[in-house]
Amino acid sequence: MNLGPVARGATLSDQVIARLRGQITSGAWPVGSRIPTEPELVAQLGVARNTVREAVRALAHNGLLDIRQGSGTWVIATSELAGVMQRRFAAADPGHVTELRGTLEAAAAGFAARRRTPADLTRLDELLAQRERAWATGDRDAFVDADTAFHLAVVAASHNEVLTELYADLGQVIRDSLREHFGARLSPEEYLDHGRLLAAIRAEDPDAATAEAASYTATCEAAR
Repeated sequence: MNLGPVARGATLSDQVIARLRGQITSGAWPVGSRIPTEPELVAQLGVARNTVREAVRALAHNGLLDIRQGSGTWVIATSELAGVMQRRFAAADPGHVTELRGTLEAAAAGFAARRRTPADLTRLDELLAQRERAWATGDRDAFVDADTAFHLAVVAASHNEVLTELYADLGQVIRDSLREHFGARLSPEEYLDHGRLLAAIRAEDPDAATAEAASYTATCEAAR
């Protein structure tokens, strides 16, 4: 994804850090992915190499990136709080995690239906297709990662920065909850079609989008 140039200003380094952090919290650069190379970031952002290097090092120092010599720079967390959240809620009631996830996703879906952009729709189309492919493989962990990435993109399409960052902070907690829900193997009866959610967002129908997102966690709760 091309980041586009950064506006000039006295806090150029902070702007670059914010742009890179936004790529991570929105899911554009998911955990486990390698970010663009330094020359690519320089070209996309239109800033000096030293500014990019400083921003990357700052995010590595804060625990979001891992700079690996000879391999590139990799995303290892969505925020400084992600690891704290995972440890804090490791023993939480799974039902409570599901309820929170449902509340956040339903609210975000309604906002996304009002505020989504053409770029958001393109990304959601891509991630929904990835989710379908992951389900077809039968690989539970791959599907959980793809499903989480799709929902994170829905939340990002809400264009509510606080909601997006909170959901990203809870990313590993949500993944762990979903892995427990699905068990070791995927079962056909557990499949939930997310095409209707994307259709409601595309149609700018917040009520339908909210209801559709809420129905997913309600189904998970009923299955417990």
